[in-house]
This record gives sequence, structure tokens and C-alpha cells, in this order.
Amino acid sequence: QVQLAESGGGLVQAGDSLRLSCAASGRTFDNYAMGWFRQAPGKEREFVAAISRSGGSTSYADSVKGRFTFSRDNAKNTVYLQMNSLKPEDTAVYYCAASFRSTYYPIPTRQHEYPYWGQGTQVTVSS
Repeated sequence: QVQLAESGGGLVQAGDSLRLSCAASGRTFDNYAMGWFRQAPGKEREFVAAISRSGGSTSYADSVKGRFTFSRDNAKNTVYLQMNSLKPEDTAVYYCAASFRSTYYPIPTRQHEYPYWGQGTQVTVSS
């Protein structure tokens, strides 16, 4: 099992940047693909980004492509979501998720592929 803890959320203005972090417990972190999902008020949770076990491959939702960067440091059991050029529509609770994978590919991008979830961190972007 793996436990996840997100941090780095906050209130920013449109155009600003934020970096979210997600720290994972356990000694087999590099066996897990990682994902970020978000849920805005009144909406369903949606995929944001995913990263392979090694960090060599990533996948992004079209709405964040070119603005968000997902990275990981397996030595620190931590993943990062760098969010630039934030927009009010990025306002949501952001969740980190982990998926044990026996292979590097494909990278999971659907919620049901991720059995482990963090508690979430709020990101609010004002206009």
C-alpha cells in the first residue's frame, strides 16, 4: 500500500504559478505510476496529468497542456505538479493518486485505474 499527502495549494491570481507536491509513503514508490486529478465545485472529478514509474513519460489533459508540468523524484518519494499561467477555471481541489504498475507503459489516465488517493489540496485562482 501507499499513502499520499498533497501540499502546495493556495489562493493566487490569474496568470500566477503554483507548485503542488505529493509525498508518498513506502519503499516501492518507483513501482507506481502517479496521477493528478481535480474536482471543481459542482463538477465531477477529472483527469489532469499522469506520469510513468520512471518519470520518462507524461500525459496531460488538453485543458492544461503547455501550462502544467508533471515531474517526480523517486529518491524523495515525491511528485510535483508545476502549474503556470493559472486561470480561474483551474480552481478545484487537486488530488494525487497512485497506481501500481508491473510495466512502464501504458500510463493510466482513468480514475478507476488508481486505487490510492490523497486527501486533496485546494487551488483557487481569482480573476
